[in-house]
Amino acid sequence: MRFRRRAEAESGFSLVETLIASAILATALVSLAQLFGIATQANATAKNGGLAMILAEQKMEQLRGLTWGFDAVGLPLSDISTDTAKVPEAPTGGKGLSPSPQNTIQANTDGYVDYLDNAGRSLGGGAVVPMNTAYIRRWMVEPLPTNPNNTIVIQVLVTTVRREQSLSTPPSPRRRYADDALVASVRTRKSS
Repeated sequence: MRFRRRAEAESGFSLVETLIASAILATALVSLAQLFGIATQANATAKNGGLAMILAEQKMEQLRGLTWGFDAVGLPLSDISTDTAKVPEAPTGGKGLSPSPQNTIQANTDGYVDYLDNAGRSLGGGAVVPMNTAYIRRWMVEPLPTNPNNTIVIQVLVTTVRREQSLSTPPSPRRRYADDALVASVRTRKSS
């Protein structure tokens, strides 16, 4: 009897118990690996979205810094010639705050687009995407319908080249995706 109790106390796991425990462990490891992949993708999206937002805000501040007001006599002053697609911006040769065509947020339109590398450095503007472009920054300037002579709406969209290449035909109107940034502002003329 004493021998029997000792054998029961020293008995190990059966083969079935070992297989079940191994299957549970394998399932947990596979789930953990999937979770790691999802977390890595979420971090990359957050990084791209964060940088895209900074780039959109930079362009918005540049556009809001252009002249849009009245002179001392009360005549409207509008910067319609600054080339904001160049760095540093050029005082002539651009569109400034001229009203843009309707599709400038959806398509690369000369004068309303510039291209940036992975670090956010400008690669210039134009209708053709340069090599090493990571981000496309587009903007739209449109008069406010209720006060078209004195108020404009400015929109800036920053997206990745990878996103644009994945869209075989861009939806109209263009949707904003998780790693895009879209900012909008209203600007009204004020006396200087």
